[in-house]
Amino acid sequence: MIETAVSNPDQAIREWTLGNGLKVILLENHKAPVVTFQIWYRAGARNEHLGKTGLAHLFEHMMFKGTKNVSAEEFVRRIHRKGAAFNAFTSHDFAGYVEQIASAHIQEAMNLEADRMQHLIIEDDDFEIEKQVVMEERMLRIKDNKHATLLEQVNAAAFQCQPYRWPISGWTDDIARLSADDARNWYRTYYHPGNALISAVGDFQADRLLESIRDTFEPIPGGDEVIHRHYADPPQEGERRVTVKSENAHLPLIIMAYHAPNILNPDSYILEVVSAVLSGGRSARLRRRLVHEERTARQIQSRNSFLTMDPDLFIIRAEPFQGVETGVLEGEIEREIEKTRRWPVDDRELQKAKNRLEAAFVYAQDSTAHQAVLLARYQTAADWREMYNYIRCIRSVSAEDICRIAGKYLIPENKTVGVLIPAPSG
Repeated sequence: MIETAVSNPDQAIREWTLGNGLKVILLENHKAPVVTFQIWYRAGARNEHLGKTGLAHLFEHMMFKGTKNVSAEEFVRRIHRKGAAFNAFTSHDFAGYVEQIASAHIQEAMNLEADRMQHLIIEDDDFEIEKQVVMEERMLRIKDNKHATLLEQVNAAAFQCQPYRWPISGWTDDIARLSADDARNWYRTYYHPGNALISAVGDFQADRLLESIRDTFEPIPGGDEVIHRHYADPPQEGERRVTVKSENAHLPLIIMAYHAPNILNPDSYILEVVSAVLSGGRSARLRRRLVHEERTARQIQSRNSFLTMDPDLFIIRAEPFQGVETGVLEGEIEREIEKTRRWPVDDRELQKAKNRLEAAFVYAQDSTAHQAVLLARYQTAADWREMYNYIRCIRSVSAEDICRIAGKYLIPENKTVGVLIPAPSG
C-alpha cells in the first residue's frame, strides 16, 4: 500500500492515498454521534462529449438500480434500517454519493458504496426506463423553470470550447440516443478507486476509520488512469446576447454573465469580494439602489463560480420591477458596475463585504455535511488545503483590487446577456 498522511493542527484534517489510488480525506467532528460519508467520482458533465450529453446525470440514476449482491430495494431498506439518509448529485465536474448515518453504523455505508463501485448491474430495460424518467424531468424543467432555461442558453452562448456549455442534465436529443452500452462504458472508465475520493466528517477516530476504509475499498482494483483535460475558452471579443420568449414565463429576467477565473487564479478571490460589494446584503450596491431606492428591480443577486475545474462565469441575475423594461434595468446595472470599475469602494463598505463573506464561510461549516462537501469540492477543483487560504485572501483584498479586477472582467466585451421575455398566450 502507498500511503501518505497530512494533518492540520487546527482541525485535524487527515489525508491518505491508498494503493489503488483512492483518495481519503477525514475530519473528526464529535459534536453529535453521526458521520457524513461521501464518495465522489471525477465523472461529471465535463467528461461527456457533444452528442452524448446527459450521461453523467443519467448514470447517477443507474447507481440506484442494484448490484449483483444488493437489489435497489434492499439498498434502501438497509440504509433506512440504520436510521440513515442518502442522496446523490451530479455537477459539471463530479458525481457525489452521500450517506448521513450514525457513527456506530458507518461500516454499512462503506459496504454499500464499495459494492456498487464494483458490482453494479446495468440492464438494458432498466436503462431505457430511467432514460425516459430523465427525459420527462428535463421536459418539465424546460416547461416550468424558464429561469433555468435562460441560464442554459446563456451558458451555451458564453462558452464555445468548454464542456460547461451544455447543461448537466444534457440536451434532450442527446439523452434520447444514449444506450446501456454507453452507461457500461462510463462505469468502467470512471467508477473505480483511482478516479474517486472519499470525504468523511463526523464522530469517528480517523486512524480506526482509515483501517475500515482500507479493508473495505483497497481490494478493489484501481482501474485505468483517467486523464482529466482542462479547457478554457479564448478571450471573448464582444458582447453576446440571447433572448428566450415563453408563454410559461410570468416575469421577465435578465442574466449578465462574465467569463471569470477559477480558484487556480488569485483574481477569483477578489471577484468573491466584488460579488459581495454588489449584492451581498440589503445595503450592497445593486440591492440598495435598484431594489430599495429606485425600485427598478424586484430582486437582484450576483454569484462568483470559482470552485470549478475550469474557468466559469461571474453571473448577475435580476428581475425587473413591474412596469420596468428589461433594457432600463440592464442599463442601471451597467451604471453601478461602471462605478465599481472607476471609483474605489470606501473602507466601511469594503469591510462589510469581507465580514459577510468570512461569516458565511465559517458558519456554513457548523454542518458535517457541508464540511464534507467543502473538502471534496476544494479537492476536486484544486486541493483541500486551499480552504485555509480563503479567509486570508478575502482579508487581503483592497479597494484598488476591486477597481482593477472589475475593470478586467466585468466589461462589455467579456459579457453574455440573456433576457427572458414573457410572451402572450395564444
